[in-house]
Amino acid sequence: MKYLHLVWAALLRRKTRTAFTLLSVLAAFLLFGMLDAVRTAFDAGTNAAGADRMIVSSRFSIIQPLPYSLLSQIETVPGVKAVAYANWFGGTYQDPKNFFPNFAISPNYLDLYPDIVLPPAERKAFDATRTGAVVGATLAKRFGWKIGDRIPLIGSIFPKRDGDSTWTFDLVGIFKARDAREAGLEQQMLFHWKYFDEANAYYRNQVGWYIVKVADPAQSDRIAQAIDRLSQNSDHETRTETEQAFQLAFAKQIGDIGLIVGGIMAAVFFTLLLLTGNTMAQAVRERVPELAVLKTLGFSNRVVLLLVLAESVLLVALGGVLGLGLAALLLPAVNAAAGGQIVLPPVGLATWTLGIALMLLIGLVVGALPALRGMRLNIVDALAGR
Repeated sequence: MKYLHLVWAALLRRKTRTAFTLLSVLAAFLLFGMLDAVRTAFDAGTNAAGADRMIVSSRFSIIQPLPYSLLSQIETVPGVKAVAYANWFGGTYQDPKNFFPNFAISPNYLDLYPDIVLPPAERKAFDATRTGAVVGATLAKRFGWKIGDRIPLIGSIFPKRDGDSTWTFDLVGIFKARDAREAGLEQQMLFHWKYFDEANAYYRNQVGWYIVKVADPAQSDRIAQAIDRLSQNSDHETRTETEQAFQLAFAKQIGDIGLIVGGIMAAVFFTLLLLTGNTMAQAVRERVPELAVLKTLGFSNRVVLLLVLAESVLLVALGGVLGLGLAALLLPAVNAAAGGQIVLPPVGLATWTLGIALMLLIGLVVGALPALRGMRLNIVDALAGR
């Protein structure tokens, strides 16, 4: 620690260069913190232990429907408190670009989602209207919808039995999210599954997935296994998982998220190695006479080596800690913007441990060659400018 002032003075010798290098390191570790949270979220297992609401979907594919008859069987599983069901619709409003989440839901679907706040009068109107629909406040504001409007959706995936691809719904309610962190819920449209089932041209008495509310979250894993055994060795085998795992499965359809994230981070850190390595090489090259003076004053080769390595590690560590700290601050805002559709974990101990290890490793790697050059300096040649 007694040489810290020398290391600090070396960093501040070229303040502008140091500032830009710090910003580069900060950006790299900010990306690392954010992307590691994405990787962790997508690597989350499907173990349902502790979950009070689970999703039952096809084991073979998310888009594979399940028979409606499975409902009564799931309801008989010990520990199951309530079961609802839903189906993805995928309709668009007026133009294919006007896309938003829209689902056909069971009569008790809203009961399982207390996060969705719908006024009692509007809920009553929804229950009584066959073609009724409710939308989130954000979605209603986006298109200027109000209660009483008739909303046509183009069913590009599910045309009607009469061959018409336009489905018309009566807007009877506008809901809000109970928690601001769940604001993404307000971008959805919900309508009756029975209307969808009777009018769609593709299939009858089938649902996209079941939502299971359990009485005791501690028994969730056991209940999930019991539900999956109901359809074992059938043509509609199920997979019961947490709601978050089900939502992430949609995104995983675009590819191997872990591989994509790993590739991005490899490119980022390779670029960081080149950048900081160049910075340290230039800094030591400019200070050759100064290092020679230090040796003249009695500083050993080992101390000179450690001074340059310390400068390199400190430069990377400062930027890295700031970057990871900023990632920790930004992740809650990202989750709030996602409206709970995808929940990224906070920057935890594992991320900090890996991040600090990377800071030390990068600092040592980029500082190694400049440090060796400083250690091997010949005092006479260095002072003579040779």
